[in-house]
Amino acid sequence: MSETRSVAILGVGTMGRAIARRMMESGVASADRIRGTVKHDWEVDGAAEALGIDVSRDNVAAATDADLILICTKPAGVAGVMEELAAGGALDDDPLVVSIAAGVRTETIEAAAGRRVRVVRCMPNTPCLIGEGMIAICRGNHATRDDLKVAEAVLLPLGRVARVDEEHMDAVTGLSGSGPAFVYVIIEALSEGGVMIGLPRKTAVEMAAQTVRGAAGMVLSTGRHPASLKDDVTTPAGCTISALLSLEDGRLRSVLARGVQEAARAAGGLG
Repeated sequence: MSETRSVAILGVGTMGRAIARRMMESGVASADRIRGTVKHDWEVDGAAEALGIDVSRDNVAAATDADLILICTKPAGVAGVMEELAAGGALDDDPLVVSIAAGVRTETIEAAAGRRVRVVRCMPNTPCLIGEGMIAICRGNHATRDDLKVAEAVLLPLGRVARVDEEHMDAVTGLSGSGPAFVYVIIEALSEGGVMIGLPRKTAVEMAAQTVRGAAGMVLSTGRHPASLKDDVTTPAGCTISALLSLEDGRLRSVLARGVQEAARAAGGLG
């Protein structure tokens, strides 16, 4: 990335802005080497001021001469953007195209370009906004391992990056893409339980959130199976095992697993 002439971020919405900020903060690219686009005129000035980069509505102008093009538009708009770039000559210098669009396969992006194009597909999640995201990446037919390394360099400031086969990307979307929403529901439910037994709401939310954060950190730092860590907490005849049996009665485990399954199914239809 140190030799990148310019980076185009097509669609500087929530995730596009997060990527731009993290790229600049980490030194992956400086503000004068990043160009962004938005869909509406009224968004231009606000995005430019917020990020300190050149922002316009012209995808072709932003992407021309860019070594790296990040597609951060809605899934339904990806094919149209690629057709626009190809028609405008923005793909003539063989830039690396990185797409974060859920459900849009690399072959769809390649076909829309109507030419040989190097594509890396990734699936980030919203914790990327604070540098604690989970991002899965895979490569298309013409991208190389070096292209994956470039994508990783761009995305690592956002959190953890994992390489997967494209056949697993819908499952990734269902688990880590939608997963934060499931966790927020769990945190909300835990804090409601705390309020119900007398804790102030602010204290209950803080305790629930930190408990989830700490438990997740234990899984990642120790490498132990979650069930093994759970056993550390469930002492014989204790309060935790009693509560866990109540959760099993409510089918919490299967409901969450089915939620991931349903989100993955829906992701398959987005492209």
